[in-house]
Amino acid sequence: MRTNCVEILDIRSAEVTAVIGERGVNGTFIIKSKYTCAYDGFAEGEFLDVENFISAVKDVVKSTLAGGSGIKSFYVGVPGEFLKLINVDKVLSFPSAKKINASDCRTLIELSTPIDEEQWKTIRHSCLYYMLSDKRKVIDPIGAVTDSLQGKCSFFQCKKSFMDCVSLVLKRFKEIASVNFIPLNCAEAMYLVEPEFRDECAVLFDFGYISSTYSVICGNGLLFSESFSVGIGHIAFYLMTELDIPFEVASTYLSMVNLNAKEKLTSIEECIYEGKTYKYSTAKLRDIIREGLDGICETVEECRQSFSGKNIDGKPLLVTGEGIKVVRGTADHLAGRLVKNVDVIAPKVPYYDKPHFSSMLSLLNMALEDAMNS
Repeated sequence: MRTNCVEILDIRSAEVTAVIGERGVNGTFIIKSKYTCAYDGFAEGEFLDVENFISAVKDVVKSTLAGGSGIKSFYVGVPGEFLKLINVDKVLSFPSAKKINASDCRTLIELSTPIDEEQWKTIRHSCLYYMLSDKRKVIDPIGAVTDSLQGKCSFFQCKKSFMDCVSLVLKRFKEIASVNFIPLNCAEAMYLVEPEFRDECAVLFDFGYISSTYSVICGNGLLFSESFSVGIGHIAFYLMTELDIPFEVASTYLSMVNLNAKEKLTSIEECIYEGKTYKYSTAKLRDIIREGLDGICETVEECRQSFSGKNIDGKPLLVTGEGIKVVRGTADHLAGRLVKNVDVIAPKVPYYDKPHFSSMLSLLNMALEDAMNS
């Protein structure tokens, strides 16, 4: 039995991936099994075709379990559209100064935990930071001497309908003894962004296919997170409608255009699909794609304005996800449109050092940490 392995289910807005993996050396991972299946996706917090989603999950899980891995627990990544973030400030006061222990931290969390609503269930919590009575801000207060302990805690609640749907599929597999849910926005924040950047706040944008998520990170948690049903797939759809071409042709054009290139005005991009040839001006394609990206930039800016916490205007926008590398020059366009530095980030792991692997390895990392601490 592979006791050091975990299995994760990475649910993106266009495909699902099941992975069995374990910890490698120097922060790497050993992928034992990996299967991906495309499906119709989700939008506005609902699957576009539930049966299609169920079928995709069954296919990838069945394929990974076929190797006789001995996996008992499954870790499911929850996309931002099925999550609700609740932040709570709480203070514990003591009769006199004392040395903080783990029990004090647990008590603070217990007193801060929100009550689950009818449609939402708390699946994870984290403390962004603690404040001692001398106003010192610390990430780990254990051992510190203080007469009060204040904590800013993040609680991640998941839609029960999402949990029920996934659990119903996984119950069909007798090999799976339990199902654990991990908030994807939290997993990505903790894995992709170094602690020194998180301590003073960082801004992460997961640019997906149909759905994207904007998060403000602080310490060991999130101050803010908002998901919206817009992604690189919508740029292809916009191109399709503007030019009246098949979606497959529009998607192909996305990977052919370079927003930073300086071609001649007479430059033409040609695509052959199902025996038919499509030809369009490179400049026209580029203009349409830029218009589509501008719409995404407007939504990102709305998210920034919705965050009323710390001043993040000077923070670079850290971008990951499958949408950022489809059209060459996208990062530069976002930077110019948003008037801020844009840094593309990805796992620092050989072969998997691409933005579209960010969610998968972030979930795998958190699942392995959870399994080790359980």
